[in-house]
Amino acid sequence: MVRAGSANVTAGPTLAVVAREAGVSVPTASKVVNGREDVAPETRRRVTEALDRLGYIRRPRFDGGRAPRLVDLVVHSLETSGAGAVLHGAEEAADDAGLELVVSAALTRGRAERPERAWLDKLVLRGSSGALFHLAELSEPQYAWLKQHRIPFVMIDPVREPPAGVVSVGAANWRGGVTATEHLLSLGHRRVAVLAGPRHTLCADARIAGYRSALAAAGVPHRPEYVRHAGSGESAAGRRMRELLDLPEPPTAVFVCSDRMALGVYEVLAERGLRVPDDMSVVGFDDLPEARWLTPALTTVRQPLSEMAATALRLLLRMMDGHRPEGTRTELSTRLVERASTAPPGDPAGGTEAVARHGA
Repeated sequence: MVRAGSANVTAGPTLAVVAREAGVSVPTASKVVNGREDVAPETRRRVTEALDRLGYIRRPRFDGGRAPRLVDLVVHSLETSGAGAVLHGAEEAADDAGLELVVSAALTRGRAERPERAWLDKLVLRGSSGALFHLAELSEPQYAWLKQHRIPFVMIDPVREPPAGVVSVGAANWRGGVTATEHLLSLGHRRVAVLAGPRHTLCADARIAGYRSALAAAGVPHRPEYVRHAGSGESAAGRRMRELLDLPEPPTAVFVCSDRMALGVYEVLAERGLRVPDDMSVVGFDDLPEARWLTPALTTVRQPLSEMAATALRLLLRMMDGHRPEGTRTELSTRLVERASTAPPGDPAGGTEAVARHGA
């Protein structure tokens, strides 16, 4: 690929060689390389496989002159408030550094043939100098593709552990779990549950570990039945909350490992006739705008998404200039934001018995 300010082009097979390997004409191979839609799915598959097999480097097209210094931000979706916070932080940092930021979503609706490659191909075609990824994870072929094209990149808050050597920026999830649990314990709660995301994910594992550490430090026994895993959505969190309420001795407080999941918890508590925080204290995680919109407003652990994106951009800029970060993982601190969803446990005539009664 051609890099900004450079006249060197990486050697590789010509498009004619790729076309011959795939059994198509050169114009057809060119259409695939340039992202044109008027190619049959089977033909696109053969050409794409030939491009990968031969190591063809998709070269950016410029109208002449020096290429702009572009950075790509690839997110899972543009429809969440979390993505908005990431975009805000990355845009401000890019503006400060004099970079142009191109934003795209990794999901391409309605395209069945290799949709995961669409944004990767475009990244090289427009000559981006680097990329930020706010995705759950990348696949092994995607990591290999980035390495092959020598594109520096940084992961923002990856859900799963990236491969060795991949640079990432995240939050201090373990400390956040400790802080949330310590807050509930300081109010007098001893029956504290945790409702986390999917098993074996970075944030869920770390937040649960922090929860357990805070319980141990306070001398409160860990109760396995109080630890529940769910998907990241509201409905899954609601199902797990019902399970907690149906226990013979339900919790009086719950640490919910995302604000979005807390929406589902609030709904279930309301349908059971339970009040927050009188009958159940709730702590979330993220501090998204939704946390302030809930009634009562949600006490939550603030995850600095905008700052994480800005930090990732600055790390990427150094990598683009040839500097390798000292470590591959950077964690930014979290903090508790106290609102109205937590209070001391109810007295025997009030909240505690109410939870048991409605959970029965």
